[in-house]
Amino acid sequence: MSTSVRPAVAVHRWWALAVVSMAMFMGVLDSTSVYAALPAIALDLGFEPAEIQWVITAYGVAIGGLLLLGGRLADYAGRRRVFMAAVGVFAAASLACGLAPSSEVLIATRVAQGIGAAVMTPAGLSILMQVFPDGRDRNKALGIWGGLGGTGASAGLLLGGVLTDWAGWAWIFFTNVPVCVVVLLLSVMLLPESPGNRVRLDLPGAITATGALVLLLLTLFRIAEHGTDPLVLVFGAGAAVLATAFVGVERRSPAPLVPMRIFASRTLVGGNLIVVIAGIAVDGLLIVVTLYAQQVLGFSALEFGLTMAIMTVTSVLGVLAGQHLVTRSGFRLVGVSGMILLVVGCLLLSPLPAEGALVKDLLAGLVIFGVGMGAAFVAGQIAALADVHERDSGLAAGLEETAFAVGNTLGAGLASAIAIGFATRGAIDSPGTAALSEGLGLALLVLAGLALFGALGAAILLRTPRRSAVRTRPLG
Repeated sequence: MSTSVRPAVAVHRWWALAVVSMAMFMGVLDSTSVYAALPAIALDLGFEPAEIQWVITAYGVAIGGLLLLGGRLADYAGRRRVFMAAVGVFAAASLACGLAPSSEVLIATRVAQGIGAAVMTPAGLSILMQVFPDGRDRNKALGIWGGLGGTGASAGLLLGGVLTDWAGWAWIFFTNVPVCVVVLLLSVMLLPESPGNRVRLDLPGAITATGALVLLLLTLFRIAEHGTDPLVLVFGAGAAVLATAFVGVERRSPAPLVPMRIFASRTLVGGNLIVVIAGIAVDGLLIVVTLYAQQVLGFSALEFGLTMAIMTVTSVLGVLAGQHLVTRSGFRLVGVSGMILLVVGCLLLSPLPAEGALVKDLLAGLVIFGVGMGAAFVAGQIAALADVHERDSGLAAGLEETAFAVGNTLGAGLASAIAIGFATRGAIDSPGTAALSEGLGLALLVLAGLALFGALGAAILLRTPRRSAVRTRPLG
């Protein structure tokens, strides 16, 4: 069977987009929906205060470490086949998470859930690239996909708050199961299968890349929790050694996991830069607002979720405007504009007074940040996949999703480390609300600086194309 889009699939390609987007959206939701539920989970399963963060960390490390391999597996073994297998793993792990009787079991099942998401997401994205030919429709589809990534992060906070207050934290995971069943049924009817590229899979490259990413993420989480200690140095040194080994392996491999030629595209590099930095800004801001709303202002899980819905709604507006402008004006305008809006949003939110209020202190910043988030992710997503040959679509998808996951992890770890480190400097007891607010404000200023760097990078790396330049061109 040819890998080209069959007529029946072409007719239903927008339904195919809906199917793979449902799966991706679940994966993103589960990365943030547990934030609002952490106090309830800790109480029910007896987590120690220092352990509860691993409910988030276990999922993030599994995704960040395996996304690159997951994308290549889709190219190697067939996209629909791999996608459906990953959805099945995600469904089973979600059910196990909801039924977990202890903290240890929940952490283990969160790792399994992350493994399913790490394969499911890039496989779904490579299917999207298969069913949409070059041009306006592909840009629109990629814009929807990219926008859902940022929107899902903030929507997860709303969903987590609602489900935790109304039904209990386990339903954050149980609700995934029927959605996965629907995705599997629709996949059989609507998604095309590719035969797979049965060249030798680069297992040494996969092992070194995955190990390097996992150790890097563990280093970041360790810094956020404990500052610099000997274990941080061990993790960091291990990540550096494996990353160096990965580069050496890839240069000698006849079938490399990541062919270096893919980085010849400035557009691909620029798109991934936007995705990484936007991911840092988004998850960094989510951590900051989570701590501020719940620990300083005393919001309940539901109140917090409803507050974050403001950003979710405005991010949709950013997605719609961004995907329209990318086709008309190119990646640079949308990417730079989106990153500048992230800068403005962080600056507006940075004062964060200890005696704050939603309308006076959060509303304007969340609105502007949401629009910028939607626009930035649309531009970065499309640019990261724009110059990719179909044979490398899974690889490009894995690279882009890895950039997103690493950005999320960097943002959460960086913002936490700055805020808590500043608030507890020289203190013996837990920080007061005033000190915590100052630390959170400082974290937002750092995020604003990083977003400004992202805007400069987008301006340099992303060309302003002619109309034809936003069409996908194969690498040589």
